[in-house]
Amino acid sequence: MMRMETPAPTITLDPLALLTSATLPVKITVGILVLASTFVWAVAALKSLQLRSLRAREAEFEAEAARAESALELHNASRRHPSAAGARVVTALATRPPGSSAERLGAVAERAIVAERQRASALVTPLGTIASVSPFVGLFGTVYGIMDAFVRIGAEKSASLPVVAPAIGEALLTTAIGLACAIPAVVIYNAIDKRIGDYLEELEASAGEWVSLFGAAHAQNAQGHPAQRQDTAFPLVSPSAARHPAVR
Repeated sequence: MMRMETPAPTITLDPLALLTSATLPVKITVGILVLASTFVWAVAALKSLQLRSLRAREAEFEAEAARAESALELHNASRRHPSAAGARVVTALATRPPGSSAERLGAVAERAIVAERQRASALVTPLGTIASVSPFVGLFGTVYGIMDAFVRIGAEKSASLPVVAPAIGEALLTTAIGLACAIPAVVIYNAIDKRIGDYLEELEASAGEWVSLFGAAHAQNAQGHPAQRQDTAFPLVSPSAARHPAVR
């Protein structure tokens, strides 16, 4: 007579069931990681929109600035594009007093670019922090799960799988969630950092040309006769007007 073989039981991996039966510290750890992951993707969307907008406005301004043949024409272009990063750099240059040296103008441009770097880099630091810390947060859950497994072994005086498997499963689950949070954060951080770096390098390259234009205008203002100095008087705008540029 042939013996009927009993089919092997189907084993399924159910992270949700593991999580619902997990201990409170593990649940708190997973909750922190889920919130961090949500923040990462929200920052990714926001920074993508912000950088796209910054590049579009800067491209419009630089297209007009490239046709400027004097500092006055360049400043007029900046007044028509006040939301562009380059326009804010030009406005900072235009507020310098008469006779400013090329070194001082370069320092002014550099300081304005630092402000633009801070504006473009908003929320990037927390993103990098999450990318660095998330694996260690997941590791905390792993360590707690292993400790819980040893406590169960001591309480049951047995190291059988039914005793230790739930705690080990919780431990590995927090490790997996920590990696699932950290890996996208690292990729997104590097991508955003690269885009910001390219954007600022282009701005710095353009600022060098703008500093040259303003330096030439200051030199002409210092060397020309009174009528010429009046026509090319600096600053082109007052500092208060620079903070509230007019749009034509």
